[in-house]
Amino acid sequence: MYQIKELANGIRIVHQEVTHTRLVHCGFILNIGSRDETKEQEGLAHFWEHMAFKGTQKRKTFHIINRLESLGGELNAYTTKEKICFYASVLKEHYAKAADLLFDITFNSTFPTKEIEKERQVILEEMAMYRDSPDDSIQDELDALVFENHALGRNILGNEETVANFSQQDFFDFISSRLDTSQVVFSIVGNISFSKALKLIEGPLSEIKPKRTLYLRSGFHDYTPQSKTVKRDISQSLSAIGRPAFSQHDPNRYKLYLLNNILGGPSMNSRLNLALREKYGYVYSIESSYQPFSDTGFFGIYFGTEEKTLKKSTQIVLREMQKLRTKKLGTMQLHMAKEQAIGQMAMAEENYAALMLVYGKSLIDHGKIDPLERIFEQIRDTTAEELLEIAGMILDPEQLTHLTYLPN
Repeated sequence: MYQIKELANGIRIVHQEVTHTRLVHCGFILNIGSRDETKEQEGLAHFWEHMAFKGTQKRKTFHIINRLESLGGELNAYTTKEKICFYASVLKEHYAKAADLLFDITFNSTFPTKEIEKERQVILEEMAMYRDSPDDSIQDELDALVFENHALGRNILGNEETVANFSQQDFFDFISSRLDTSQVVFSIVGNISFSKALKLIEGPLSEIKPKRTLYLRSGFHDYTPQSKTVKRDISQSLSAIGRPAFSQHDPNRYKLYLLNNILGGPSMNSRLNLALREKYGYVYSIESSYQPFSDTGFFGIYFGTEEKTLKKSTQIVLREMQKLRTKKLGTMQLHMAKEQAIGQMAMAEENYAALMLVYGKSLIDHGKIDPLERIFEQIRDTTAEELLEIAGMILDPEQLTHLTYLPN
């Protein structure tokens, strides 16, 4: 069972002890992401993530990257539309070193000018790599269409112009204007007691001055379905279909999770996989996804196929969506779909590194952590009629944006 402690400055610590592992997973989750940038700052949050490893008030780059790696541990970070996370996994006896290092890179980065220049080139190469990967770029471009003229539609990596011009002061200004100590969580899951975990991190965290920001995220409201076709130097056609969906506060979000799992989730028995891959062999893989944000969400479908089978494949996708909109699931179908979704969630809980991050994000987004059993109850309580209603809303073909990549 997890435990939570809130410090006077608003920073929260969440912990769960797991005694049957040798490891401890811990990390800082900050409620700051790419959507919190201005247009001139596009890519700055992701750049900050990179620069956290490039020097602090007491460590240089080598000392940061070698501190845990030399002990067999892992140090990592990532940036999303709404979060920046710095995290580590280590043997339990090295937790103190991991916590100290994570604290240092999160709050004491100095953003050395020489390192900015070097890392700028690394990020520009990363951007070029993504552009050369149509599977990645089509997802970014679909975001730009669905969330047109909004920060949610911008690429997390930024663009060449903004990345080329960031200075040291830009990082300090961004952090000063966006970092709110009440929106910071340090999460720990692993073989360490709550008292020991607190003893090694509570002191340094308590010394951080409380800070509240007046910044409010700009909500997304104006969605217009679009259709776009792009010629690319690729060998097969790629299709991306998407639209806005429920936010992370919407009571229907777990119902949509269940619906998405039925339609195109990760299992081989999803309807889209059975229809396109198993029945016709038109695709190697096809998936649908649902990502909730603080004020909206995203639903998308992605697949690749030969150009000659693109039209038929798209028709099959739309047909499978129409079935879910018009034909209620039978009792046994619904029961099996629920058990499958619950089983996947239960297995995901066994990934303690991922669980540590989930705890941190949940605490920031909801101010609490819902026990898994409560989520299971919501899934089990979902009726066939409710799924039919949600499918009618989310899978409405008139509200879908289509993006297609065709070979030159």
